[in-house]
Amino acid sequence: MNFKEIQELLKLINKLELTEFKMKDGEFEVSVRTKHYERGNKGQAPIIQAPAPAVVPIPQVQPISAPPAAPVAAPPAAAAPPADTAANASKEESTANYLEVKSPMVGTFYRSASPEKPAYVKVGDTIENGSVVCIVEAMKLFNEIESEVSGKIVKVMVEDASPVEYDQVLFLVDPNG
Repeated sequence: MNFKEIQELLKLINKLELTEFKMKDGEFEVSVRTKHYERGNKGQAPIIQAPAPAVVPIPQVQPISAPPAAPVAAPPAAAAPPADTAANASKEESTANYLEVKSPMVGTFYRSASPEKPAYVKVGDTIENGSVVCIVEAMKLFNEIESEVSGKIVKVMVEDASPVEYDQVLFLVDPNG
């Protein structure tokens, strides 16, 4: 499961007001207990209700339940890709000459060493190969990320304190800048 799928799953669990949710898919395993668990079981043994078994097939049921919403959203989505494709094509043309600084790991992206300190780099700064550009925190370890390219920062692609995935673009760099 990717990060967005996990977020959607958590929203669904909250919406259904489930007390407990467990799912295992290969090596991936998730277990969630919600505030509803504590409210519904004060002084009682845990109760497994009908929603709990219905939760097991959520990954399979979710796509089935999505089509009622999808047809309503489908016409705008179908109309949007051509516009998005044109926008993406112009973006690709304008960013084709830029180099990317990518995250070498999964974690949380930070632009500075602490909230009180200035960002390592900002738009307009010139960086060299080996310059520290940000920090990615993974498993309580703060890893300084060094640029593998030289040039001028033209865009920061990630919000501060946001989760990042392996190989996600963090900065766009103009090598001619």
